[in-house]
Amino acid sequence: MITKMTHTSLFVTDQDKAYDFYVNKLGFKVNTDVTMPPHGCEEGKEPPPDAKMFRWLTLNAPDQPDFEIILMSTDSFEPDDKKALEHLLSKGVMGCGVFYTSNCIATYEELKAKGVEFKSEPREQFYGIECVMTDGCGNWFSMTEPKAH
Repeated sequence: MITKMTHTSLFVTDQDKAYDFYVNKLGFKVNTDVTMPPHGCEEGKEPPPDAKMFRWLTLNAPDQPDFEIILMSTDSFEPDDKKALEHLLSKGVMGCGVFYTSNCIATYEELKAKGVEFKSEPREQFYGIECVMTDGCGNWFSMTEPKAH
């Protein structure tokens, strides 16, 4: 029986830019940030000099330490797949999600002052107060202050 989900991935074209957005602007915590040889390299042996190293970068939302977001570089993929992913990211049709906040309007103002780009301003919805932001890497998120039930 599966009991919970622990990781999900967001594809990003620039892990450093994504790191800046999620860590320095949103306040997420770095869980793991390691560089390692690409899959297929023999354990314990040096990778070939032309091997593209793989950066495993995962983050947690401040109040959710048991769920990691993998910032997966499109550089990890074969050229045709990378091109397709980057095309979809450039159109903003991949990677969406919902982040909860206890005060949507105050968080909107705080993040806007930090340079976060928003697709919409906060407004009342049947489920709470919501605005939509982008990470600058092709992903977008609803930031929602849910209504009390």
